[in-house]
Amino acid sequence: MTKYARILLLAVLGGAAIGVGGIVFLSVEYRIAGALMFTVGLYTICVHGLNLFTGKVGYLTEQPAAYLIELAVIWLGNLIGTHLAALGALSSRIGGISSAAQGLCEGKLSDSPGSLFLLAVFCGALMYIAVEGYKVAGNPLMLFLCVASFILCGFEHCIADMFYFSAAGMWSPAAFFRILVITVGNTAGAVLIPLAKRMPQQ
Repeated sequence: MTKYARILLLAVLGGAAIGVGGIVFLSVEYRIAGALMFTVGLYTICVHGLNLFTGKVGYLTEQPAAYLIELAVIWLGNLIGTHLAALGALSSRIGGISSAAQGLCEGKLSDSPGSLFLLAVFCGALMYIAVEGYKVAGNPLMLFLCVASFILCGFEHCIADMFYFSAAGMWSPAAFFRILVITVGNTAGAVLIPLAKRMPQQ
C-alpha cells in the first residue's frame, strides 16, 4: 500500500470514528452525557493511530511543506468517513437522528462566516490541547475534558460538522463553504500554542 493510500484509509476510519461520536451525541437525551460520550471518537483515533485533520493540523509548524499534502488527504478521508458513518446510521432503525442533525445544521447555515471562524478557532485550540496532552501524559482525561468543553460551548469542529451535514442530508454550496471556513478556523486555533512556544525568548 502506498503512503498516501494508507493515510487516506486511516483518515476514512478516523472520520467514521468521529461519526460514531456524532451518532452518540444525537442519540442521547442529556446534552452533557452526549458531549462526554462523543469523545469515544477521538479516544479511538488516538489509541489506534487513526488520522484526524483537527488532531494533525496543530503540528503543521513542525513539519515540511509536504505535510500540507498529507493534511489535504486526511481532510478528504475524514469527509468520506463521516459520510459513510452517516449513511450507515440513516440506513438503519436509528435513522431518526437526522432530525436532530437538521436542527444543528440550520443553526450553522444561519450563522455568519465570521462567527463560525471564531468558534472554530476556539475548537482548534482545544483539540490541540487534547491531543498534545494525551501524547505527553498518556492520560485520556484531557481528551474527555476538551472534547466535552468544545461541544458544550458550541464551538465548531469541521469534521464533526461534516458528519452532521451528511446525517441531516443538508449538503449544499453554502454548507461546503461553511465547512471550509470552519476548517481554516480550526487550523488557526490549533497552531496558536505551537507558534507561541516557538517565539524566541528575550
